[in-house]
Amino acid sequence: MVDNPAVIRERLSGKRVAVTGATGFLGTALVERLLRAVPGCEVVALVRPGRRASAEERVRREILRNDCFHRLRDEWGDGFDAEVERRLTVVSGDVATDGLGLNEDDRLTLCSCDVVIHSAAAVSFDSPLDTAVEVNLLGPARLVGVLASSGSRAHMVAVSTAYVAGSRRGLSPEALLPDTPFSTEVDWKGEVDAARRARADTDAESRRPECLKRFAKLARAELGAAGAPVLAEKLERLRRDWVGDRMVEAGQSRAQGLGWPDVYAYTKALAERALLESRAHVPVTIVRPSIIESTLSQPHPGWIRGFRMAEPVIISYGRGLLKEFPGIPEGVLDVIPADLVTAAILAVAARGPEPAGPDVVQVASGARNPLRYRRLVDLVQEWFWEHPLYDAEGQPIVGPEWSFPGRGRVQRQLQRATKALSVAERAVTALPIRGRAAELPGHLENRRSQAERALGYVQLYGAYTEVEAVFGVDRLLALWHSLDDGDRAEFCFDPATIDWRKYVQEIHLPAIVASARVRTTPGGKTGANRAERGRRALLSKDRHIAAFDLENTLIASNVVESYSWLATRHLPADERVRFTLRTLREAPTLLALDRRDRGDFLRYFYRRYEDAPADRVQQDAWELFSQLILTKSFPAGFRRVREHRALGHRTLLITGSLDFIVEPLRPLFDDIVCATLDRDAEGHLTGELRSAPPTGEARALTMADYAASEGLRLEESIAYADSASDLPMLEAVGYPVAVNPEAKLATIARKRGWHVEQWSRSPGGPRPLMPIGPLLRSARVGARS
Repeated sequence: MVDNPAVIRERLSGKRVAVTGATGFLGTALVERLLRAVPGCEVVALVRPGRRASAEERVRREILRNDCFHRLRDEWGDGFDAEVERRLTVVSGDVATDGLGLNEDDRLTLCSCDVVIHSAAAVSFDSPLDTAVEVNLLGPARLVGVLASSGSRAHMVAVSTAYVAGSRRGLSPEALLPDTPFSTEVDWKGEVDAARRARADTDAESRRPECLKRFAKLARAELGAAGAPVLAEKLERLRRDWVGDRMVEAGQSRAQGLGWPDVYAYTKALAERALLESRAHVPVTIVRPSIIESTLSQPHPGWIRGFRMAEPVIISYGRGLLKEFPGIPEGVLDVIPADLVTAAILAVAARGPEPAGPDVVQVASGARNPLRYRRLVDLVQEWFWEHPLYDAEGQPIVGPEWSFPGRGRVQRQLQRATKALSVAERAVTALPIRGRAAELPGHLENRRSQAERALGYVQLYGAYTEVEAVFGVDRLLALWHSLDDGDRAEFCFDPATIDWRKYVQEIHLPAIVASARVRTTPGGKTGANRAERGRRALLSKDRHIAAFDLENTLIASNVVESYSWLATRHLPADERVRFTLRTLREAPTLLALDRRDRGDFLRYFYRRYEDAPADRVQQDAWELFSQLILTKSFPAGFRRVREHRALGHRTLLITGSLDFIVEPLRPLFDDIVCATLDRDAEGHLTGELRSAPPTGEARALTMADYAASEGLRLEESIAYADSASDLPMLEAVGYPVAVNPEAKLATIARKRGWHVEQWSRSPGGPRPLMPIGPLLRSARVGARS
């Protein structure tokens, strides 16, 4: 260690300091602190460009607009933009790419830096194996390789994690991994090759016919007869998700099999070895924080970016969703505020590299100021008792008492609950229910999601509540004791300065609750509710088109009922009975065909109109409208159509019903798109459609053509429909509305946050079991005599 280091600000003044991972939690804090606390330094941020944003745009949007910079904006005032322009340079690069994807100018800029702080990482504990390997394991080696190949003498400060210690008990010293007792010896190059092969093998397996058939079955089970393009898109999404899930499992299995809690710690441990082997002449210091949480004081108390490890568990506890969580009550949960970590990193950067070679500094609290798991739980319970969250009815939620059970028992309980709820959800979703009854699968899904979320928390974070390692901080404290009072005040990183009660109850919990968007006040909600806000958005003058489905959206009827009414007119009683029995026997077949493909069902069913006299059927349809369709209409739906027309919106009816059935509705709409049957030379219906019925993806194409012809925009338009088979129509617009949705669509609408309307028939109208009409002489509509 360098003796008597100068003041940190002075040591770093005039230096060029690079930061990777600048858009992340720790990286953002580092950039802010360098700009604010070290006025004389220049900062170079290496940022991966996004799909739709350059690296510079990401810095402006994701870093400089973050509330981490509020203090700096206040201090610099109107000069903020000019000072940032002068002192912050953005380099476009990606640590997951060989050579970092740098152009020559950016490479020269990076390699001209005096210090390079590597904080980029895939920080999720359940990242896919290959993703964690490419970013966490190979990222530091790629970075140091670029520096070494350019002859750079920059001091590289690599941020790792204290949990590279794995599952050992007792003291875990600040030592390089090959010299650390009980470290697991693994060939990191072999692990890289294996991870890449695993991705390729898993992707190939996902394309095998049996897998694709399973994905297709799952897609149809979720979306029904939504149309080939929508089902194909869903199938591909299921395939990619399946590959991703298998890679997550591979990462967890490999890490835990080697003694690390998760893929993050596993790849970070191997990254240290890869870095040391690849560094050549580049001086390196490894900084190992423990669990990084919200700031203690800088830039302001409680600053946090995104939820870290403890926050989801704490919020779930406050909402009453986690009945139990495993852990060793007397064990240490090693938490360290983010500003102590940034201060320690800057102190290491100011100190410079050790002459003796690479060294390790751990930033952890357990050895110096331990926070016992039981104490943390007690502090959290006390706080939520005094500051409860509230449920949807405005009632306080009472958190459960945790009994610190074993991780295995909690996992088994949650796995059983998840499986039982999944079975129940699938069974109910398959039922032909709609409207408010279709909300039941949603309730089951919510409970299943809660159980799965709780299980995920236990699997991801449970190991950290059972850790019995104590992370040594001798080097950290030696560095701390070498600082003068000014440095200690500005760059505090001594864990002993943390008052855990104050930090947890006055800083951390208020901060995460404020950012969690949970209800913190009692009583009923004031102002417009979500449904009212959604309705206002629909009835804005800014909307362009209002497109409506017909069956079960505006009327509680369907093509089978319309045909049955027409087909039984003037039939004697005995023939009506036979017709009814035939229709009931055929109902399961018709329902199954409709669920498979709506277009095929309509083509099949409309052949029953063959030989019907077109003029006579058209006349009968007016009586059908008054005696059946109007009695089954939803007044709120018809009222909504008129509201849209009054606002100047173009109203469009898109239905698979036949033209003579919907003709009486024509005055209600600006335009109608429907099915039409051909006629023969003698004026009889042929039972064959003139063109493809407007179902599934054809509806979306129709709407796109209609909008283009009228000079209107679909993103400012609305679609009303009731079935998952109408997904293309709903997805085509900016404002989809699920009306009396069947179970599948109700689930989709809930997941996507779509507006839902529940419209009902007028009370007191006739409700016959079968829509039997009183005219035609044959079960075939108007067949020739």
